[in-house]
Amino acid sequence: MSKRLRSSEVCADCSGPDPSWASVNRGTFLCDECCSVHRSLGRHISQVRHLKHTPWPPTLLQMVETLYNNGANSIWEHSLLDPASIMSGRRKANPQDKVHPNKAEFIRAKYQMLAFVHRLPCRDDDSVTAKDLSKQLHSSVRTGNLETCLRLLSLGAQANFFHPEKGNTPLHVASKAGQILQAELLAVYGADPGTQDSSGKTPVDYARQGGHHELAERLVEIQYELTDRLAFYLCGRKPDHKNGQHFIIPQMADSSLDLSELAKAAKRKLQSLSNHLFEELAMDVYDEVDRRETDAVWLATQNHSALVTETTVVPFLPVNPEYSSTRNQGRQKLARFNAHEFATLVIDILSDAKRRQQGSSLSGSKDNVELILKTINNQHSVESQDNDQPDYDSVASDEDTDLETTASKANRQKSLDSDLSDGPVTVQEFMEVKNALVASEAKIQQLMKVNNNLSDELRIMQKKLLGKDAN
Repeated sequence: MSKRLRSSEVCADCSGPDPSWASVNRGTFLCDECCSVHRSLGRHISQVRHLKHTPWPPTLLQMVETLYNNGANSIWEHSLLDPASIMSGRRKANPQDKVHPNKAEFIRAKYQMLAFVHRLPCRDDDSVTAKDLSKQLHSSVRTGNLETCLRLLSLGAQANFFHPEKGNTPLHVASKAGQILQAELLAVYGADPGTQDSSGKTPVDYARQGGHHELAERLVEIQYELTDRLAFYLCGRKPDHKNGQHFIIPQMADSSLDLSELAKAAKRKLQSLSNHLFEELAMDVYDEVDRRETDAVWLATQNHSALVTETTVVPFLPVNPEYSSTRNQGRQKLARFNAHEFATLVIDILSDAKRRQQGSSLSGSKDNVELILKTINNQHSVESQDNDQPDYDSVASDEDTDLETTASKANRQKSLDSDLSDGPVTVQEFMEVKNALVASEAKIQQLMKVNNNLSDELRIMQKKLLGKDAN
């Protein structure tokens, strides 16, 4: 949990007082109104967490606070600090501005278009620039200067860059130097703790070798962040990585029922997905978990005695332009799953992630199964296929897609093989979680209904007042 914020802290986007949210990958604190815009951009642009009502790994929170206190916001507003920008009429938002369009347009320009970030001189070959920046990042992470590394990342340095001469990645360097906050920042930007250097060692190996035990344990958590988050969403428990337990797979309450042929076929189809496609599905489900949990925190922390006139709930996952239109369709359709259906799909993914990891280790294959388990934050890499397809529109379509076929059939599965679970959850525990999820969604619907009713009442009152003025 966050420590109490100092009164001097303000929203990075409008300078409003007492920010209660943070953008993890931008190193900034945000007010409620600006955060509502960040959430609509998607996690590939801004990864938001509530400072007090969301669980935080301590070193991740420390990393964000360090960036904020050291002026990370100047990275995203570099050109606005130039006095000439005031003369040209360019300015940042202020607390009195309306969310739409004023704050929303500014935030999109700042983070989505990177309109105010310092630009490097143009070169004929951008890959050369990215390589130079990545080499600078490789050298910088051995120090504690986080804002320098964030600046390099904002300009195009690659967190997973493999240095051809050194034979390792920036995360290897940070781990060897015991720089845990640098490791957090690199992981947020997609660094993989399972990557091997030229001698076959991982960042975890170097952290342990250097006696940096807290860092080593945190790197293992990052490596399993995806499956840990899914398990915690279902049953409120996390695996005990220190003792070699890397998965918790809850069992369905009706696991005694026979599988239908349709469910069996869906399970086979899920298992037949390539590691790449399975990773994509797991990442998309992770994003949907994050959307649902963040919406619940958002509604629970808003002042519902006051009328909320703006749309504050993100109804489905925002479009990621780096993904194909087909994948964006499938991602948005995940919002249609009710609590029971979505829980079933999450369990299926946890089960198959473990099966794939065990199968790889048993066979001795060097196929990179860590892709399935590494942090979901690695969404800065461009999708390798279908990039020429148009972005999906802002409304979920009824058109069938391969992902929906796989996901919707998989959610009908009614049992799991018990031998896949390290720590099986009892029927009673599952039902408690299921009931809590149902109650949470019902509360959200109720709050949304209250807002709609308040909006209707306000319009009626306005008409009455207009009528009196006319008389």
